[in-house]
Amino acid sequence: MKNKIFNLIGLATRAGNVIAGSNACENALKMRKIKMLIISEEASEKTKKNYKFYAEKYNIPIVIIGTIEELSKAIGQKNKVVIGIKDINIAKGIQKLINGGEAIG
Repeated sequence: MKNKIFNLIGLATRAGNVIAGSNACENALKMRKIKMLIISEEASEKTKKNYKFYAEKYNIPIVIIGTIEELSKAIGQKNKVVIGIKDINIAKGIQKLINGGEAIG
């Protein structure tokens, strides 16, 4: 399941539907461009708490998965702890995988 999620994140990246990094994600959240937040399991508790607050405030799903290295590799960048998915369909596909279903495609 984890690999399928990272594959969807990679697909979103190639389609230009990923925002990577804390500052970029915070700005995009405030402009309501993000449909799902994905945070590394290795993120600090403060970071997780901060983004859980944003997720509740803007009513978007949040997923905590993978290492910083796995998350960064999926988007072709380095040292990314948090990424935002801009495409609602990819966000729904990831949510479906997490809930035990198969993603479309």
